Amino acid sequence: MNYMLTLLLFLASNAIVCNVSYASSSYSRLVSSGLEHPHHHAPSGEQPLAKIAIHKTVLALHKSAYIHASPFILGLKGEDAEWINVNFEYPEPTNDDWVGVFSPAKFNASDCYPETGNWPEAPYICTAPIKYKFANHSTSNYAKTGKATLSFRIINQRADFAFALFTGGLENPKLVAVSDPISFANPKAPLYPRLAHGKAWDEMTVTWTSGYDIGEATPLVEWGWKGQTKKLSPAGTLTFTRGSMCGAPARTVGWRDPGFIHTSFLKELWPNTIYEYRMGHMLPNGSTVWSKMYSFKASPYPGQNSLQRVIIFGDMGKAERDGSNEYASYQPGSLITTDQLINDLDNYDIVFHIGDLPYANGFLSQWDQFTSQVEPISSVKPYMIASGNHERDFPNTGSFYDTPDSGGECGVPAELMYYVPADNRAKFWYSTDYGMFHFCIADSEHDWREGSEQYAWIEKCLASVDRQKQPWLIFSAHRVLGYSSNSWLANEGAFEEPMGRAHLQKLWQKYKVDIAFYGHVHNYERTCPIYQNQCVNPEISHYSGTVNGTIHVVVGGGGSHLSDFTEINTFWSLYKDYDWGFVKLTAFNHSSLLFEYKKSSDGKVYDSFTISRDYRDVLACVHDGCEATTLAT
Repeated sequence: MNYMLTLLLFLASNAIVCNVSYASSSYSRLVSSGLEHPHHHAPSGEQPLAKIAIHKTVLALHKSAYIHASPFILGLKGEDAEWINVNFEYPEPTNDDWVGVFSPAKFNASDCYPETGNWPEAPYICTAPIKYKFANHSTSNYAKTGKATLSFRIINQRADFAFALFTGGLENPKLVAVSDPISFANPKAPLYPRLAHGKAWDEMTVTWTSGYDIGEATPLVEWGWKGQTKKLSPAGTLTFTRGSMCGAPARTVGWRDPGFIHTSFLKELWPNTIYEYRMGHMLPNGSTVWSKMYSFKASPYPGQNSLQRVIIFGDMGKAERDGSNEYASYQPGSLITTDQLINDLDNYDIVFHIGDLPYANGFLSQWDQFTSQVEPISSVKPYMIASGNHERDFPNTGSFYDTPDSGGECGVPAELMYYVPADNRAKFWYSTDYGMFHFCIADSEHDWREGSEQYAWIEKCLASVDRQKQPWLIFSAHRVLGYSSNSWLANEGAFEEPMGRAHLQKLWQKYKVDIAFYGHVHNYERTCPIYQNQCVNPEISHYSGTVNGTIHVVVGGGGSHLSDFTEINTFWSLYKDYDWGFVKLTAFNHSSLLFEYKKSSDGKVYDSFTISRDYRDVLACVHDGCEATTLAT
């Protein structure tokens, strides 16, 4: 029996009424308007998969239509991504016809999940595709001939794939043809390693995704010095279920099984030493399924005097290299930034992606797409993240902002897909060291105000650093808690997240924070050293001497839609750029720091400054920077 007929019979026999609260149009309005705080999330366009009213699909298989994908078996040489050719024909073509990529291949009503509300009739399909293209994407005369070919780049996602041809556009899809399934030779293979600092300076964590549950195989990492005998370290295994999601679409049409997420802790590393590693799964028969070999350089000892280079940006998102999902209109700079960082791997040591990672917005398949996109970076450099509104926020889930920006994820995928050295990963604040740098990474999606649990942690993090050993103190959060000339913040009568610096600036001043970084606003902006809305240093490109104010930097141009600046003249703003880019910090020694803002398009420096100072300059008392009285007085 051919696959199309099998699908038809299966759908007909399994048609059930599914109570699903999600509808693409209503969800889109919800995301674009927010709930109680419409100004608290940066506009980033509509998640492309949310445009598809998949639950409204009508089964209309056409006897003269066909769709064929090749090759059938992928990854025969261990590849985790391959290009697929899809040929199709439909005798009644229109420019609204489209092809969706589904995984698992049997997308059917059994995947529906009861939620509040009722559909008038049973959906034929209630799981969104992984990606899609319009049928005329590559063939301009498709509407005349009804024949076309599309190329898709498919990554290994632990299941088989089918390609489906729809007419009726995205709002009223009619399924007219389905391909036979294709699959990877080993769909369960260990993939997409993500390095991150552990809680100790000499510890690196390796997190990866596979299709192997612990009952099927034992996860482990083989690692050691290059060319030397390797050792084995065990890995823990976690996953999450549809019930872990907080709402639609993550709980409904956006749900996809995330597989299994494994983390291993590589301990007692020698500073600045190159290590090789690979992830594996030991099968019951004693054989082991291995990933390819990767390498990383262990972090320097805290305070160590060596060349240390840090990359910081936010709001990158993901895009499809095959042009799927109208990629140029959703996260247009995503691949530009990614590729620039891949091309420059030898010239930096660690990455901080400060919130808004894939903008999956409840479509769980997109997390695989994102981890695959950044894998050339995260497999060789520590890839530290912060929690953003598109990872955490959802109504009635304890997030500080009652907006639906996470699409029902409520932080769960981010907390499991990426390791951070937090005491509680559901509370995404943590500190980490890299040589002469000390980083305090806050979670702007939880309360930071004075008296809160996080406020106490922020003070402890800032107070704990020994500035003689680690002179460069960095604060970061996703939302702008400092200063921004963004237009929608200005329209609300503020140049920051309300209550941001009002509660935190005395901590930045007291502990002499050098630079504070933010994303959320999708552009670049640098302020003067500032305290209480006053520039405290007239210099622009070189700072020396006493630390009497903090420089605030918005670096949210990682790849998402760019944000407009206000026309109001903000005197504290020294440099603005409406473009995609990232910041690079280079510590040459304990007295010299170089700051560079680079455009993603060419990697060239467009804004920079240096800081030169001695330890005594950090110790010096400044306004609100020393206690008025001490026990000695």
